[in-house]
Amino acid sequence: MKKIFITRLKRILLTTSISIVSVPLLIYGGLLVKRPLPTDKQQQLFQGIVYQRDARNSPRPLMVHTVTIDLTAPGIKLLVTPGNKVDKNEFAARTTSEFVREFNLQLAINGSFFYPFRQYPPNLYPNSGDPVKVQGQVISDGKSYAPPKSTSSVLCISKFLQAEIYAQIYQSRCPPGTSEGLAGREILLKEGKPAVLGGRGGENLFSPRTAVAIDKSGKTLWLIIVDGRQQFYSEGVSLAELTTIIQELGADSALNLDGGGSSTLVIANKTKLRVLNSPIQTRIPTRQRPVANHLGIYALPVENRE
Repeated sequence: MKKIFITRLKRILLTTSISIVSVPLLIYGGLLVKRPLPTDKQQQLFQGIVYQRDARNSPRPLMVHTVTIDLTAPGIKLLVTPGNKVDKNEFAARTTSEFVREFNLQLAINGSFFYPFRQYPPNLYPNSGDPVKVQGQVISDGKSYAPPKSTSSVLCISKFLQAEIYAQIYQSRCPPGTSEGLAGREILLKEGKPAVLGGRGGENLFSPRTAVAIDKSGKTLWLIIVDGRQQFYSEGVSLAELTTIIQELGADSALNLDGGGSSTLVIANKTKLRVLNSPIQTRIPTRQRPVANHLGIYALPVENRE
């Protein structure tokens, strides 16, 4: 009788151990399946907005996501996350999906570098709603929410939807009449040539990256995200490699935004949100990080030509 009891107990313990191990693995496997397929894709998302997914095998597995925006297209309007109405240098952290949903946008990416930031539990910060501050100038709907900073460059969109990028060494603030201003860090391209300025370390790491770029006319805006930290799927790029990718688009100037676990691209079709890349917050694929601010796009649906 005692032997039977011990045998049964061993079986129970073995089954429990297998469950403890297998359930997290099944959950993690489900997250991997949720990632966009590692295949090429091109699609017109909205009027004036085209999305392209580029699955590359060289120099390592990479998933490159590019959104091309024609700023002259009807219905296009941009929005940078506004700050706190009381303390204008303070922002409430949101995921990119939360930003899209809150402001009824059609598309958005993550934005500026920010602080404070702690990457791993139990001291993870920020969570959604936590106060954070942006490194560099932020303008939303013509209102200034964070001052210029000499170490930050900035994307500026006029009320006439003319885009310009101002480098930290020359002029790190947007001119009068700017409707939306979004701070970044390194200038990646200037007049079509590589121009990484003011690096602070990490330039050579293979990381997830987010960047914006414009053409010479200032009427075409590109949003670029490269996924990273996901072995055999997309392992990230250095800033030099990111610059080369942007050069392939024919851009005139480009600005590096916050990357790493912040890199996220979200669209909304009617009421349904969809993440077009694979974020990697706290090493968990598809998990979004709450960040300080974002660059959002309003757009009209694609016309039915049938």
